[in-house]
Amino acid sequence: MRQNFDNMTPRQIVNELDKYIVGQEKAKKAVAIALRNRVRRRLLPADLQEDIAPKNIIMIGPTGVGKTEIARRLSRLSGAPFVKVEATKYTEVGYVGRDVESMVRDLMSVSLNMVKAEMAEDVKEEAEKRAEEALLDLLLPGIGKKEQQKEQQIEEISHDGGTREKFRTMLREGKLDEKLVEVQVSQGSLPSIEIFSGQTPDAMDVNFGNLGSIFGGGKKRKQVRVEQARKILLDQEMDRLIDTDRAGDIARERCEQMGIIFIDELDKVAVKSDRGGGDVSREGVQRDILPIVEGSTVNTKYGMINTSHILFIAAGAFHMSKPSDLIPELQGRFPLRVELDDLGADDFVRILTEPENALTRQYVELLRTEGVEIEFTPEAIRKLSEIAADVNGSTENIGARRLHTILELLLEDVSFNAPDLKGQRIPITLEYVEKQLGEVVEDQDLTRYIL
Repeated sequence: MRQNFDNMTPRQIVNELDKYIVGQEKAKKAVAIALRNRVRRRLLPADLQEDIAPKNIIMIGPTGVGKTEIARRLSRLSGAPFVKVEATKYTEVGYVGRDVESMVRDLMSVSLNMVKAEMAEDVKEEAEKRAEEALLDLLLPGIGKKEQQKEQQIEEISHDGGTREKFRTMLREGKLDEKLVEVQVSQGSLPSIEIFSGQTPDAMDVNFGNLGSIFGGGKKRKQVRVEQARKILLDQEMDRLIDTDRAGDIARERCEQMGIIFIDELDKVAVKSDRGGGDVSREGVQRDILPIVEGSTVNTKYGMINTSHILFIAAGAFHMSKPSDLIPELQGRFPLRVELDDLGADDFVRILTEPENALTRQYVELLRTEGVEIEFTPEAIRKLSEIAADVNGSTENIGARRLHTILELLLEDVSFNAPDLKGQRIPITLEYVEKQLGEVVEDQDLTRYIL
């Protein structure tokens, strides 16, 4: 994907985003340019690359209008490591809570997992061969290498095939899947204990080494079915074949040069310090985030990570505060600001019909697994969109998330009775929508609590 992405123009990036996100052209344009600039930067001389910092972005808009989805789709499109964090989860140094540097450690872990997954594909064929041999060793524990060689000699003479080859054939045909074998499995790492500032040892990059056995770590033998044993052995062989050191080096480089950190709820820490009380701690969170965004070195269990070229995309509704309430230094590190538009009935119609995995299609496919066919008429979709827009206008505006609530209520009876409706076709018409939702929409008290 990354190789193809490097050749994509900003317009093509926006076109890809259009497949999943309705509207918000300004935001799509801003992030497309930001990502294209990262590709351009890699083509420059090394000394110039270091001086070009990413243009971090603040997205301003209410919940449910596509802020997070834009960032998530971008990361998938570019093949870049991506993590989403909430600014409210972090606290100033000295308070109980998560350390802001943990967002970089999370990003590095994601990057390493991506690289290992890519490497696993390269060694999968060899790993499958080794796993099959290991599985045959478990199924035929009495046959050693010498006996295998004898069988091969006999096979060459008689062409009748040896025991091992017969078992191999049965194994590939799935005839031994239910047979039990004993495999060596990892008991897992340390338990998820929390120390000092409410963080797990993994988040703090604490390495307890051999102390793992005290907590029940290490290896143990376990009886499992052949089908499960094949997966366990395949994973073990892949781990052996993957060059961990090389994977770590590639992951660090990708984390530093291509990583994206999405900081949600930034408006919740954007308060003026002169208000005192808990607001002082919130400003402290901003000051702790500042060096990460500016460019600093964070120690992780996989090595030192420089954050100078990580792309930060922040988001918030900014109802109770404004971007100008952030400390000036942090404002300066987010030079691009885009406002996302509120969604209306027309937008909801598009959301329900245009994206590749539109909500209506999701429900159609879910119920099809039960043998029930549902079909939404255009009039029904228009009515659902109008209801969503009206409820957002009269209660809390939660954007497109309102559609999830309304569709779930609309199809509650069908979903509940689906096993008994197998083979039926149920059209979702305007009349059906009015029948299912009419009472709730008309009753303001019900609307407030149900929708």
